[in-house]
Amino acid sequence: MNLKPSKIVCVGLNYKDHAAELNQPLPNAPLLFLKPPSALNYDQGKIVYPPQTKELHYEGELAIVIKDRIKNITTKEALDHVLGFTCANDVTARDLQRLDGQWTRAKSFDTFCPVGPRLVKDIDTADLAIKLYLNGQVKQSSRTSQMVFNVPHLVAYISQMMTLEAEDIILTGTPSGIGPMQIEDEVVVEIEGIGRLTNRIVSSELKNPST
Repeated sequence: MNLKPSKIVCVGLNYKDHAAELNQPLPNAPLLFLKPPSALNYDQGKIVYPPQTKELHYEGELAIVIKDRIKNITTKEALDHVLGFTCANDVTARDLQRLDGQWTRAKSFDTFCPVGPRLVKDIDTADLAIKLYLNGQVKQSSRTSQMVFNVPHLVAYISQMMTLEAEDIILTGTPSGIGPMQIEDEVVVEIEGIGRLTNRIVSSELKNPST
C-alpha cells in the first residue's frame, strides 16, 4: 500500500468493552481526534519509541480508507464511498495523553499510525474478529460487533463536519486490552478477512528507523 491521505481521522471510546475497561460511559456521539499524515507507517515498518514518553501503548483497530471526495453523505451512501479496509495500530504515548488532557501530541509522532498489510474492498465489517499480539501473546481480542458506532455511521457522521478526500483514513477505535510496548517488541494487529499488520518497536537513536 502507498496511501496519501490529507488527514487521518480517529475515533475514541468506540468499543463497549474498552469503555468498560476504562470505567467510562458510552459516548452519545463519536469522539473524534486527528493524526497527521506524517504519522503514517506501513506493514513491517518500524515504530519509533520517542524520548518524550515512558509509556508507549498499542491500540489495534480497523481502518477505513475513503474512495473519493465526500461531504454530507448519509449512512445508506457511506459504503459506496469506501475504497477498502485494513488493519491499523493507533500508537499512543499514554503518559503524554494524561499530561496534556487532550490527545494531539500523544498520538501524532512520526511512525505512530501503521496500516496494512493490504486493502480489502468487499468485506462485511459488522462482526469481524480483531486481535492484537505482543511478542506472540494475545493482548487484545474482540469483535467489530462491539463497536458503539459502526462503519457507515462513522463515515456519514464525519462527512457532516469535514470534507473527506480520496485516501483519507478513518481509524474506528480499539477494543479492551490496551497496554505498553517496549523497544524490540513485535506488535501484530490481526483482523479476520484482512490479514496481519506487523511492526517492531525501535529506539529513536537509530539513524534510519523507517528502513
